[in-house]
Amino acid sequence: MSRVLPYPLLTASLLAMWLLLNGTSVGQLLLGTAIALAASRLMVALQPSKPRLKGWYLLPKLVAIVVADIWRSNIAVARLILRRDQSRRMSGFIVVPLDLRDPTGLAILACIVTSTPGTAWVEYSSTESKLLLHVFDLVDEAYWIDLIKSRYERLLLDILT
Repeated sequence: MSRVLPYPLLTASLLAMWLLLNGTSVGQLLLGTAIALAASRLMVALQPSKPRLKGWYLLPKLVAIVVADIWRSNIAVARLILRRDQSRRMSGFIVVPLDLRDPTGLAILACIVTSTPGTAWVEYSSTESKLLLHVFDLVDEAYWIDLIKSRYERLLLDILT
């Protein structure tokens, strides 16, 4: 089974996304299946490590937190941009020390941070395990470090280790 479907979740996700984007018909189902199978087989050449989910039951909690944070950040950034007095806003860079070392966890954290408006993952030093983060409206550096570590990193560590 693993030769035909080396990454079954990837195949199913790609097929579902294909059908959502292109509509459901027999032709789209066949074409989407072919593309999803081919993409899954091509992933074997990249040899990504398969993550071991210890706390898989925490995934819905993480997704809910990320969706809520993205929603709130969209509103906060829109208010900052539309505000007339731009002199009070101050962007900046902060360094966040991370305990997370798993490549999959770091990739998920990068997606979370970058998809949240007002923040951007700039650089990660694997030797020092430090993240350089850009914040659009940097008021309190300690707040952002605590937010990344306690809100996202802790959950990712619980899920992946």
